[in-house]
Amino acid sequence: MLREYSLPVEPRNVIFNPTHEVLRELARKQSNCRVSEFDNLNTATEVTARSKASTYIVTDKPEQHSDQTIDRKEGTRVAEAQNAYIREQEMIVIDGYIGNDPEFRTRARLIIEPSAANIAAMQKHLYYDGPGVGDADFEPETTVIYTPNMKMEGYPNDRLIAVDLDSCVTRVFNSDYFGESKKGGLRMWNKLVYDRGGLSLHAGCKVIPVEGKQKVGLIVGLSGTGKTTTTFTKQNDSEPVQDDFCALMPGGKVYATENGCFAKTFGLDPRYEPTIHAAVCTPDTYMENVSMDDDGKVDFFDTSYTKNGRAVFPMKNVKGAADARSLGKADFLLILNCNENIIPGVARLSGPQAAAFFMLGETKGTSAGGKEEEGKSLRVPGTNPFFPLLHRQQGNRMLELLKGSPMEVYLMNTGRVGGTEDVADSKKVKIPHSSAIVKAIAENTITWEKDSDFGYDVAVSVPGIDDSDHDILRPRELYDRAGRLDEYKDHVARLKRERGDYLKKFEGLEPAIAAAL
Repeated sequence: MLREYSLPVEPRNVIFNPTHEVLRELARKQSNCRVSEFDNLNTATEVTARSKASTYIVTDKPEQHSDQTIDRKEGTRVAEAQNAYIREQEMIVIDGYIGNDPEFRTRARLIIEPSAANIAAMQKHLYYDGPGVGDADFEPETTVIYTPNMKMEGYPNDRLIAVDLDSCVTRVFNSDYFGESKKGGLRMWNKLVYDRGGLSLHAGCKVIPVEGKQKVGLIVGLSGTGKTTTTFTKQNDSEPVQDDFCALMPGGKVYATENGCFAKTFGLDPRYEPTIHAAVCTPDTYMENVSMDDDGKVDFFDTSYTKNGRAVFPMKNVKGAADARSLGKADFLLILNCNENIIPGVARLSGPQAAAFFMLGETKGTSAGGKEEEGKSLRVPGTNPFFPLLHRQQGNRMLELLKGSPMEVYLMNTGRVGGTEDVADSKKVKIPHSSAIVKAIAENTITWEKDSDFGYDVAVSVPGIDDSDHDILRPRELYDRAGRLDEYKDHVARLKRERGDYLKKFEGLEPAIAAAL
């Protein structure tokens, strides 16, 4: 069988494109995998978040990348070591497509050890089917070679994710976290989209019916900041299109990437997130690090092991999901900022200012980024930690796309205003608040006025947000009423200074972007 297929490695044996039933049976044999009350599988992994410190681009031109690199000699060494390891192993091969549009889909492959069959099953949910999948002559454009049981000494935690953009191969060592498979292919896809004149967005996508028209919204945000929640929350019978990554092309055309969703499950409540909750609680979903007792009873609110519990489910389990191939151009873009000080519930951005806040990518880190990021103030260009080129290219391309196909751009806080939970005067931006804001954006019913401190527009009123919660829209008024105006002014001065210094780091960034702040 092995000689029938062209693989970049030579395993002892290959399980080639197994069915969902075979993958489930293999996953059930894993000692770290149990059956939940929903008859789906829940895997407890040793690695509970993506491993940024262990991720390196393989290149002899480090000046062409913003992230850490290793040279090609070292890349060859680790590749040969993994190849030698795989010669003694049985491996699973999963083929499929990133994206479903015939004009834009990318052939993709995952090669992984059967001891991590849950990862293979989850990836199979996310890949689209299409012509040639399962055929011997299927030639992938991007490949992830994944050995969870092989350590790579000399790297942080003996773990390595080696990203070779020239060969379009990502090699993963010593991680059993599904995100490294998912992002391995999408990171490569980032470059393919850029090379085609577009920009890959770490974004969800949804369509909202408004007076007989379909408003197309993109929701950009760092993992764990509410991107999936905002995408799936209903406004006017809205339909989710994509959960995590989209391509935005010249002219405003949007392309999808995945046929499923990798949803964070912490705090998952059917009252506020019924669509996601219903999809997670189905037999063909795969959960990862979700709290569960010996009887299989699931607790989405228990974080004793990790806050980064996850679930992968196919989009067919989402009632009313839309297909990106049927969309018109993007109408609006939301930049999520899960913060806790003076960021308003929503602000309207204009011109280069939109590219500037996109480039800033401000938020509070979550458990999705591991302990190194959780709870810390972060700036991640485009909120996309998986863009493998120079980060200035994201900001410049976004400015270019906005000029060529203007759309409304908004900054939306999904955290708190006025301080942390223990600050008496602070306000939580709750899911119903965010949902009301998204609905009002689509319907163009927000009343705006210019903010004197930052130059963007802030909301005077939003239908669906009561006067008692008005403070989430007007942070300055909250601080003033609480006798904390000096504190507010200090925040303003600090943010302006830090933002200016941050954007100065990106040599070659269009001057209009930094000047917009």
